[in-house]
Amino acid sequence: MLLEFPLIPPLIATMTLQELREQVCAANRALEPSGLVRLTWGNVSGIDRESGLWAIKPSGVDYSVLQPSDIVVLDLEGKVVEGRLRPSSDTKTHLVLYREFPNIGGITHTHSLHATMFSQAGRELPCYGTTHADHFHGTVPVVRALTPDEVAQDYERFTGVAIVERLRELKLDPLEMPAVLQLHHAPFTFGKNAMDSLNNSIALEMCAQMALGSFSLNPAMTAIPGHILEKHHLRKHGPGAYYGQK
Repeated sequence: MLLEFPLIPPLIATMTLQELREQVCAANRALEPSGLVRLTWGNVSGIDRESGLWAIKPSGVDYSVLQPSDIVVLDLEGKVVEGRLRPSSDTKTHLVLYREFPNIGGITHTHSLHATMFSQAGRELPCYGTTHADHFHGTVPVVRALTPDEVAQDYERFTGVAIVERLRELKLDPLEMPAVLQLHHAPFTFGKNAMDSLNNSIALEMCAQMALGSFSLNPAMTAIPGHILEKHHLRKHGPGAYYGQK
């Protein structure tokens, strides 16, 4: 059973199904050049909140040949609305997250090398520097392992349930902390849309790699001071944000 917490109002962005498919296709095709994936170890989805329809990569299809027409469109009940191919094996995980967090507009799941090291080790990723603070508001949390019953009953759905439980347990907004590390598995990241969630996966992988390198140079290092973390995060994401252009 999911924990009961107030939900954040959804981000409304109107688009046609073709536009949604094109955006999700572009984000999935960017996975391989980004260096985040090998083989077909990753998927990206995106949602149009006004229509309640969302789109995800088809299962096992090579990124290099992926076309917008291949992208599978579903509703928030998990029913396929358009698409001739079987959707990603992680579809139920994405569905739980879209249903439980209406401000999420895109989700990326990869097995990127360094972030997956943290996931497999069950180590959360503290904020050690301003690069991390620019993207993640503090420590990236680890999500518990699934129970034998959960795996047997509905592995992908309970993966989503466990992520929701962890974010709500820590009272984290998934756009303020747009990443989690699934124990024994790999990271999931969230964003305002499909490409934004992909960018957060790129940032997470870089931060994980930086952390591991920093550990090797200084095993006694500590997390970034709170006032510097807050400054860097809020100048990009706070109400008075001034990073970038209007």
